[in-house]
Amino acid sequence: MSGSRPRGGGVRRLVGALVLLGLLAVAGCSAGAGTADQGEQTASLSVGLVAEPANLDFTTTDGAAIPQALLYNVYETLVKVDGEGELVPSLARSWEVSEDRRTYTFELVEGATFTDGAPFTAEDAVFSIERVQTEWTTSLAAAMDVVESATAVSPTTLRVELSRPSNDWLYRMTTRIGAMFSRTGVDALGTDPVGTGPYRFGSWNRGDSITLLRNDGYWGSAPQFGEVVLRYFRDPTALNNALLSGTIDVIGTVQAPESLEQFTSDPRFQVIEGTTTAEVVLSFNRSRAPLDDLDVRRAIKHAIDHRALVDTCWAGRGTLIGSMVPPSDPWYTDLTGRYPYDPDRARELLEGTDATSSTLRLRVPNLPYAVACGQVVESQLEQVGLDVQMDTLEFPAAWLQTVYTDADYDMSIIAHVEPRDLRAVFGDPDYYTRYGEPEFVEHLDAADAGTEAEQTEQLRLAAEMLADDAAADWLFLLPNLVVAEQGITGLPQNAVSESFDLSALGRS
Repeated sequence: MSGSRPRGGGVRRLVGALVLLGLLAVAGCSAGAGTADQGEQTASLSVGLVAEPANLDFTTTDGAAIPQALLYNVYETLVKVDGEGELVPSLARSWEVSEDRRTYTFELVEGATFTDGAPFTAEDAVFSIERVQTEWTTSLAAAMDVVESATAVSPTTLRVELSRPSNDWLYRMTTRIGAMFSRTGVDALGTDPVGTGPYRFGSWNRGDSITLLRNDGYWGSAPQFGEVVLRYFRDPTALNNALLSGTIDVIGTVQAPESLEQFTSDPRFQVIEGTTTAEVVLSFNRSRAPLDDLDVRRAIKHAIDHRALVDTCWAGRGTLIGSMVPPSDPWYTDLTGRYPYDPDRARELLEGTDATSSTLRLRVPNLPYAVACGQVVESQLEQVGLDVQMDTLEFPAAWLQTVYTDADYDMSIIAHVEPRDLRAVFGDPDYYTRYGEPEFVEHLDAADAGTEAEQTEQLRLAAEMLADDAAADWLFLLPNLVVAEQGITGLPQNAVSESFDLSALGRS
């Protein structure tokens, strides 16, 4: 998906009231205030999900569970990405880019307010951008480093100066780092989020559910449902049974794809299948033996039968990709042939290495896809002579601490759902993937500063370098699998962001 970025010639982006697409549900038109019908004031929707947030503050806590619940629902951004990958307005109704591609001028919507009662102005936008640079502690915050200054020209006009041209920055403003915060509403982000979105935070029953309530003061088109309950299930069977029994209305992320037949054959339900940007990564800890040995990493990649793995652990639903770029990105190259399944070659590469006398710790989160795929990886690696011990860690807390923060692992499996995340996942040598090779970063920098053609070429080279270095193994790309009652409307085919955007979901 190629985001349409205004560039050069003082090009002005004036986009009308458009339907915006989020991760698992289409967002509604964001231009023009609206109200729900009187008969729908108390309509409720219940959505089944898997990974419950550890807290509600994505400025200090990594992971996708928080933005899945809050981004585009409670918090809004200046711009969003639609289903075709185009940048479209949200809190900014238009924007202009200078000839040298360093100055962005945003015209903001009028009448937007935060749920704490404060009006949204350009000063809040400045506050939000600067806060990413000074207060955020998550890895994604680095994308805001390119901002040299942010200025409120007027209450509805924001000017942002970059230190250099950047192809990536405006796209990043569609993600969680682009969330707009109230200057008076950041004291309790972990428990009481305050935003301008179509929903406001209602309550959190830890271990069970998060309830969002319609924001009756919303500046844009009001969502149909007065209440949305996000219910969390650890067990895939329990998640399916909740829909079958009517406890929930939507399965937002199917965790047992082999069970889809019970829904496709039942006229009460609809099944939507599309693609995502969620790469299921078998990560290698390159900072210590034996995964610091290129031959060992290459042997592991040759030892995995990726097609058989997808067939076994995800019912054959998933796309093989070969590197950290999904086919929806314009710089995608099919790299699945770099390491064909070849157990004999794997054994040759392992001869004389430390891996043959070591126990490899495969530490995975207790998420269904990770556990199921981990069992297949463990079995296939043992067939070439490796000793693998799989440990299942509670997610998010235990996995984030042990693997993500402490890097106390040899291999892990996690789906990286953030769009266009080459730099985020592999650009920092201190990140848990322990990559950040200088040549790789040079490719990323050249892509960011160059022309559109140079961006595509340099990112292709970066993806090829990851594959050649066996920086990780990309097991497959998760499909977007959604099941819902027949009457639920507004469900998209593809998942294009971290957000589960609820604002255009309805019931016919």
